[in-house]
Amino acid sequence: MGVPEEKIRILSLTDILEPLSRHEVEELGRRLPDMELSPGELLYAPGQKSEILFILLRGRVRIYKMVGSRELTLAVLGAGTVFGEMSLTAQRMHDSFAEATEPSEVSLLGVEDFKELVLSHPEVGLRVVELLGERLRVQEERLAEIALKAVPARLASLILRLVEAEGVVKGGVYEVDTPYTHRELATMIGANREAVTKALGGLRRAGMIEVRRRRIRVKDVEALELVAGRVPQDFP
Repeated sequence: MGVPEEKIRILSLTDILEPLSRHEVEELGRRLPDMELSPGELLYAPGQKSEILFILLRGRVRIYKMVGSRELTLAVLGAGTVFGEMSLTAQRMHDSFAEATEPSEVSLLGVEDFKELVLSHPEVGLRVVELLGERLRVQEERLAEIALKAVPARLASLILRLVEAEGVVKGGVYEVDTPYTHRELATMIGANREAVTKALGGLRRAGMIEVRRRRIRVKDVEALELVAGRVPQDFP
């Protein structure tokens, strides 16, 4: 049975698999089993052992931790993303939750298959090291923000990151493509929903953003960068 063209396309676009040829991606895709997830379904939780890396083929998955009784969202992942990297560590124990936020599908890459892949394609191992380093840097920055910045600054930083990651231009204005609830935004910056609602209102009244059908549109990037504590620069 052939591999669906869409699966080959997504695997080809996955960071760590870019060094592979189309034929090699197709062969890999043939060996990787897939798993479908419903909204709200957990793929893994803290303390669970794992021998698998996950590649998101479609949908969205939220990675989060519990800090006391509050959820802290570490990342919201889209198609073509590898996650579950704790399976590569000595303990191979997950330290976070992975939850589908919409109907999703993942491919399962076993650790032993991954090791074989790295032995035959050392560039894949280098890509993984770079990916892990970047994720660690981002998490450290976010934790520093939570510790040192007020909610409006944290929210402004988050909005800018979302625009950089998934923003589209509509009518000359940057718009975050995914609709987020106030609660979801709150879990992403370590705040409560009420504080996020108040901060969004302040940014909106200042003319920096507007919200349409839960989608955030950035009207004044430079002003938002100042609130976030960034040095204003040319925005991509």
